[in-house]
Amino acid sequence: MGSPDTAQTMQRVRVGLTGLAMVAVLIVLASAVFTSANREQAVSAIGASNSAVVANMTAIGNTLGEKIKEEPLAELGAAPSTTSTEKADAAEIARQQEAQQNGEAR
Repeated sequence: MGSPDTAQTMQRVRVGLTGLAMVAVLIVLASAVFTSANREQAVSAIGASNSAVVANMTAIGNTLGEKIKEEPLAELGAAPSTTSTEKADAAEIARQQEAQQNGEAR
């Protein structure tokens, strides 16, 4: 057979390739586990909020117009708003919401 150095080198190559194969198998298994976890539907607990309802509430509640979007720091409360501080007319706000809802219903 070959010299002891050749046998030792072949054993090291076999051990290295076996290690690489095991790492590849572990990666494939982890990928399969995470893929199956992503396919499952989310479990909703009793009494938990419905995400679709919450999203609609925030969309309807934002009736102040584009000025809020222009001032993200004011929206977060980190800086004062530069918009006027006129009193809000409840009837006008109700008309705006109704017009917005009628526009979405069409």
